[in-house]
Amino acid sequence: MEEIVQGQLSELKKLWRSPRMLLSQSLNLAMIVFSALMIWKGLMFLTKSESPVVVVLSGSMEPAFQRGDILFLNNQDDPIRVGEIVVFKIKDRDIPIVHRVLEVHEKEDGKIELLTKGDNNRVGDRGLYAPGQLWLNREDILGRAAGTLRYLGMVTIILNDYPMLKYVLVGIMGLFVLTNKES
Repeated sequence: MEEIVQGQLSELKKLWRSPRMLLSQSLNLAMIVFSALMIWKGLMFLTKSESPVVVVLSGSMEPAFQRGDILFLNNQDDPIRVGEIVVFKIKDRDIPIVHRVLEVHEKEDGKIELLTKGDNNRVGDRGLYAPGQLWLNREDILGRAAGTLRYLGMVTIILNDYPMLKYVLVGIMGLFVLTNKES
């Protein structure tokens, strides 16, 4: 381990002595970051969802989904039906909620109203909605669950629980990208 650290430090010192190499490695790092952003924006376009990937943060949907599962969302314009699992966002709350549609009411003007409920909850979600809100509208829905990766989202949960760990890992990854030599 000490050998790796010493090697990285000597590479970092070489970088500081060579502005051209530092610029080249910095551009490599920027390319990685912008590639990730482009992939995210591409997923947003394809799925029509502002958040095409979410992590299940609670046990309210057990046994269908466990805490830490990653969900892939799709927000196409198809009608939402009872029994579908949707991800919705409540006004003035940052974290989206993953629950099953319990009731759908279609109005004469084409608008829909939804009531949701977690599979592991005893009652519907009206207590979670914004004050005075009895139903969700189509605009509140971020997407429908289209696929899942079990437990891989635990990494996200751990990094959010321990923010310092997140900064340390990002710093280490940035250091390795900057000091990596291309053959």
